[in-house]
This record gives sequence, structure tokens and C-alpha cells, in this order.
Amino acid sequence: MSFIEKYRIYFQWFFVSIIAVSLTTVLFVEVLWWTKNNPKPDKLIISGFQTNEGKVVSMGQVLGISDSAIKIGDAVTGDDARPLIIEKFLKKYNSPLLPYSRMIFDLSQTYGFDYYWILAIGMQESGLCKNIPENSYNCWGYGINSAGTLRFPNYEVALKSYAEYLKRQYFDKGLNTPELIMKKYCPHSNGSWAYGVQHFIDEMESGKM
Repeated sequence: MSFIEKYRIYFQWFFVSIIAVSLTTVLFVEVLWWTKNNPKPDKLIISGFQTNEGKVVSMGQVLGISDSAIKIGDAVTGDDARPLIIEKFLKKYNSPLLPYSRMIFDLSQTYGFDYYWILAIGMQESGLCKNIPENSYNCWGYGINSAGTLRFPNYEVALKSYAEYLKRQYFDKGLNTPELIMKKYCPHSNGSWAYGVQHFIDEMESGKM
């Protein structure tokens, strides 16, 4: 028996091993190239949003359209849900604050409180600015008493003032629920004020508008 015939099986396994290693190397290089040239997107296409209370609503609920009408590829992050909810809520109640929907969200972020407070209290006090003292731009009833009426030159100034007021006079003092706020904001209420504010908060958080 010749040397080659005697060790043929070993030669066969050696060449098979060489081929296997080569194929693995090529595959690995291909995967690295594809990963480098196809990075993960920085935004995910999602079908729902999580609100502050952990409730999940669909994009369709937020926008007021059928979920099936939303085009695949419309990338929206979870943080975008709240501005959309604000806009939808203002549209529903035909509020003159609609052009300031993004500003309302930004102010809530600046002062560190939930987006819905300015809207819910405004809705309870004035139907979101539809029933206010003439030329006051004061939609929240604050600074309105027997001594006079707090007035502003426009809604922008009013919103900035009110956001700062809520932060300083209520949230910084631990008054962070409708019931606690009511004790100072509307102390003579029989509870209906807090109930109304909570109702509007729940409406926004549910996404059912």
C-alpha cells in the first residue's frame, strides 16, 4: 500500500477543514460589511405610545384616524405622543390655544410637570379660554378676585406666566394632585373642581378623544 493510499482519509479531512474555515471567514467578513453599511435606525416605527400613567394608546387614537391609514415608515418616537395629544385635545374643544400646542408641551418640560395640567385646569376654569374676562387672555382663573383681574397682552405671555405660577405655588410645595391643588386653588369647591380636572386628565391619558 502506497503512502498516499494509506493516509488518504487524513488528506480528505484536511482539505475539507480548509474549505470550511475559508467559507466561515468569507461569511464573517460579509456580515461585518453588511452591518457597517446598514446601521440600525435611530428611530423605531411603533404602533403605540405610552402615556405618563403607563397607558398605551395607538397612534391612530392620538391622531384621530384609523390605524390602518398610517403609512408604514412614519417613524415616531414615544416622546412625540404628548404633543400630539395636546394638539388633539385643543382641536376637540376648539380652543384658541391650538397654535400654542407645542409651546404648552415645552413649558411643561421646562418646569418639570406633566403636560396635561395647563389644559385640564384651563378646561375646568374656562372651557379652554372660551369663557374668560374680556381682553385678559387668562384661561385659568388665577389672579381673578374682588381686587381685580390679572390680564395679559396675549396667550403666549399668559402661558409662560401660568406655567411658572403652577411650578412655584403648587408643584414645588408638593401639591401635585387635583385634590391637593383644589385646597389652595379653589378651596370652597365641594370636590367638583378636582373631579372635573381629573376627568380631563383621564381623557387625555386614555387617548380617546
